[in-house]
Amino acid sequence: MSAPSPAATLRRLRAGTLPRDKADTLLLLAAALLVLAPHMNHLPLWTSAVVLGTLTWRAAITWRGKRMPPLWLLLPVSLAAMAGVYASYRTLLGRDAGVAMLALLLAFKLLEMHARRDVFVVIFLSFFMLLTTFFYTQTIWMAVLMAATVVVLLATLMTFQYTGAVPPLTRRLRDTGRIFLIAAPLGLFLFIAFPRFQGPLWGLPGDARSGKSGMSDTMSPGSLASLALSEDVAFRVRFLGTPPPQAALYWRGIVLSNFDGKTWSRASRPLYATGESLRDFTIEVAGAALPHEVTLEPTGKRWLFSLELTAPAISLPGGLIASDELELSSRLPVHERLRYNARAWTSHRWQAHLPPERLVKWLHLPQGYNPRTLALAQTLRQPDNPAASAQAVLALFRREQFRYTLEPPALGRDTVDDFLFTTRAGFCEHYAAAFTVLMRAMGIPARVINGYQGGELNPVDGYLTVRQSDAHAWAEVWLPQRGWVRFDPTAAVAPDRIAHNLARSLPQSAPFGLDGLIGLRNNPDSWLSQFRFNINALNNAWNQWVLDYNPDRQRSFLEELSFGLFNWRGAAGLSAIVVLVWLWRRLRGRVTQDPVDAAYDAFCRLMAQQGAPRLPDEGPQRYGRRLQELALPEARKAAIRDFLGLYGKLKYGRPDGTQSAPAARLNALLNVLKH
Repeated sequence: MSAPSPAATLRRLRAGTLPRDKADTLLLLAAALLVLAPHMNHLPLWTSAVVLGTLTWRAAITWRGKRMPPLWLLLPVSLAAMAGVYASYRTLLGRDAGVAMLALLLAFKLLEMHARRDVFVVIFLSFFMLLTTFFYTQTIWMAVLMAATVVVLLATLMTFQYTGAVPPLTRRLRDTGRIFLIAAPLGLFLFIAFPRFQGPLWGLPGDARSGKSGMSDTMSPGSLASLALSEDVAFRVRFLGTPPPQAALYWRGIVLSNFDGKTWSRASRPLYATGESLRDFTIEVAGAALPHEVTLEPTGKRWLFSLELTAPAISLPGGLIASDELELSSRLPVHERLRYNARAWTSHRWQAHLPPERLVKWLHLPQGYNPRTLALAQTLRQPDNPAASAQAVLALFRREQFRYTLEPPALGRDTVDDFLFTTRAGFCEHYAAAFTVLMRAMGIPARVINGYQGGELNPVDGYLTVRQSDAHAWAEVWLPQRGWVRFDPTAAVAPDRIAHNLARSLPQSAPFGLDGLIGLRNNPDSWLSQFRFNINALNNAWNQWVLDYNPDRQRSFLEELSFGLFNWRGAAGLSAIVVLVWLWRRLRGRVTQDPVDAAYDAFCRLMAQQGAPRLPDEGPQRYGRRLQELALPEARKAAIRDFLGLYGKLKYGRPDGTQSAPAARLNALLNVLKH
């Protein structure tokens, strides 16, 4: 007998009459595809092609009713695939090679299913393969996808357990979804209460050690402009009080002192442990401190970013080191998300009395570079008034036709000369560098600071998100009796960059009618901004309470929970919740009781009242036979037979969705028995 054509199979599938073996196998293939799909973006291209080709081959075999490939064909293909894994990774051990072999094994096993046991092997391999997804990504969206995949796998497992009629797929998915939800509270309890080990959930994801802060200890024209379009999060901040205004949010990073004519770099200088006394680290602060918590994304570097001015008293696991220029760093590179607490003062004065010999290194300029800039500095210099000299440079930026742009023209050998006298277009690093060179040319100590400026306050969760697009460079000038003072020449050219954000300071010229979308995004009251705020808050909550649920956070959470429960308010609230849940279950059970079961329960109570109670181990048929042996009128025995016969058909027959009318017949027969 020939196999049915694909068109005939498609018609049977649409009609819902596809043979069970084909429908079950196609469901298994769909579940395997859900498990394997997230791995396609990190597996070698040839591996993904082999896996998808194998699944397609298996689907075609099922669809057309063909025979499975023989072992003599599968064995060399499998050996060739293992050789390919070794050629790609130069090993058969380790995470990446192991995941690739597991993906190939799962795909090939689908071509080698001959018994019921093989089906369960495929399903359990799929569960194991599902866990490996978290080696590469641990986002909330991937967790949701994996939860849905678990439900599909459970439905597949349930499907192969049926020996009779199989319920519709939607009902199977609904039932396994309920199983998943029943198990979820236990999983949540184990996650919260089971002792934690140091480190993120499932270890480090695949991209953890490839994280970049966007900041380095060098700066040249264009180095920060390349970050302006990156929406990657650099860090998040939660202020424990009222956050400072946007214009005061300068997140200090790296101090750049050396200049070779084109590139600014960090000078070599010692770092101190926070317990040591820092040389000339004299700080005078005014006003109340701003306590805040910073959650730094993985960078692969040691540098931390702190609000000016943050004294080196940050609470950091593993210790903190600092320079006498207020650079802060951890002892080890930041390869996983790092949370630390700090206090800052926006009103401060520090290193106000440095001796002249300590200021020499911030006056150095390379010989033979930028002669026009050196001459301009002498015309702007205000004798014996460094502060007025700095203001004169800022006035120059405001007065002349300077532009703030992400695409500045290329500069020649004398970068500052070309910027000040030719192009007059640049990003923050151009203005900070030019300002610092002019200051040094006037004999005023100055340096460049790399960090971030601003951030976006999320009204949903109260966190300030600082992105790579907030990367910024500004200058510091040493003034007598005042110490180091921040000057931001970018604010003179593009004040919206400091008061608001980068998007507000650049000209909007989006093509294809995107100006409206950009306006919606920049308007904090628009629906698009509100949607984005909610998504960001959800991602942040996932990061804070799932991926960063370390031993310290677990201990703190459990202490707060125990304090909240073990007092009269907590005990009363918990008791009220328990009572409400109990009442809800009782009422729900009454309201949703099956009318057929309700009629049978009433029948059993009636028989018990008449001296023939049902025994605990008696089913309807056995109970009915025993009732027929009693000395009852024949009409009553006939009513009992009719009642139990109808009940058996309704309870154990194929459901047809029309139980309400037969339930009324059961109640009618029950009324006959009552009289």
